Amino acid sequence: MLTNRQKEMLKLIAEEYIKTAKPVSSNHICKKLKCSSATIRNEMARLEELHLLEKNHFASGRIPSEEGYKYYVDNLMAPKDMTGEDMLKLQTIFKNNSLDLNDTIRKSIEIVSEITNYTAVVLGSASKENKLKKVEVVPLEENKILSIVITDKGVVQHKTLFLPEVVSNEDVKKTVELINKLLIGTPIDEISEKLEYEVKPIIKDYVSQYEILYNTFYDAFHDFTVNARSDVHFGGRTNMLKQPEFNNIDKVKEILGKFEDSSIISKMKEDESGINIYVGSETDLSDDVSVIKTKYEIDGEEGTIAIIGPKRMEYGRVVTLLDYIKSNLGGDNGK
Repeated sequence: MLTNRQKEMLKLIAEEYIKTAKPVSSNHICKKLKCSSATIRNEMARLEELHLLEKNHFASGRIPSEEGYKYYVDNLMAPKDMTGEDMLKLQTIFKNNSLDLNDTIRKSIEIVSEITNYTAVVLGSASKENKLKKVEVVPLEENKILSIVITDKGVVQHKTLFLPEVVSNEDVKKTVELINKLLIGTPIDEISEKLEYEVKPIIKDYVSQYEILYNTFYDAFHDFTVNARSDVHFGGRTNMLKQPEFNNIDKVKEILGKFEDSSIISKMKEDESGINIYVGSETDLSDDVSVIKTKYEIDGEEGTIAIIGPKRMEYGRVVTLLDYIKSNLGGDNGK
């Protein structure tokens, strides 16, 4: 249980570090709280013992630990009032009646990304509406082919497939022709089932290495279906590069690599209501980031908006922005 002074100190240190990205010294706290330096040092030591503060390795002063950020978010943070400028930028989107729902959501997260310098992600539910338009293959070197799946909504996904040398190009071509003939117009969610019950029984009459080819394309479509369940759109994907704590290029590469992994991103779908904050190790992305997520549901369409930033994120500001977006998506403009 923290004393009121310890709470005030932790709040001060968290908010000062969020603002400046510089470790907070005991002198700074002394000036703010008008206490003796001995008292402040003792209280800081106590907060360290409680694992709420930690020393920065490169400079004197303290910064919040992961536990410290969690305590701050749960107990000390207050949502921050939106500036008139931020509100105006978002209102321009919400009042634009020529935009459909998806465009409104996408453009609003792009604005949030732009004004916060964090990465924004929207995960919609697109698979029910997507139908197969075409499958193409491109031969690559040795025993590899590139499969390209295109839907009627313009979603394009490609995957490199590895085939044994015994499989001929002619067999690959026949398999693709068969899939296109039987599956075009099929909703993405139903493709695996149709492959099983409509393609599998007859493929052996057309293709000699039918088992290998059937299994290969079945796996490719399964991956595509899983990936297509979320229509993912990023705003400010590389904004991590603008944050001072991410000047380590390997760290940035690791996080950006995870943005490319659709299974990690689709796990970000929000199940709980309200706005939820995940700090560091809670995020499934990296111990160095925080994620603030919220779920939306409008006219039967649902999805998740997530903002990804450093642990030194302006939590109160992001919560207010997401709250504003949620309330306006269901607002009077019918979107």
